[in-house]
Amino acid sequence: MKKIIALLILVIPVIFAGYGVKLIRDSIFGITIWPFSSLVLQFLIGFVLLVAGVWFVAGYVLYRERKNNRAQERFMKKDEKQ
Repeated sequence: MKKIIALLILVIPVIFAGYGVKLIRDSIFGITIWPFSSLVLQFLIGFVLLVAGVWFVAGYVLYRERKNNRAQERFMKKDEKQ
């Protein structure tokens, strides 16, 4: 059950990132989608969705790798006391 929940947590940002790519592609080709009034606004919203989705998935993967001690040393958290 935990794996299904983890998969759902990762699928939602991937869908947002995919929609962001679609918005960017449509704005490059000059196709305006209904809720957006201009191509620049459409491009910016698509870029924000793309970056947010990739950022969430990358952060999740980095968290899991740190937890399992499989991340590279430069990505591991350093002790604050030293």
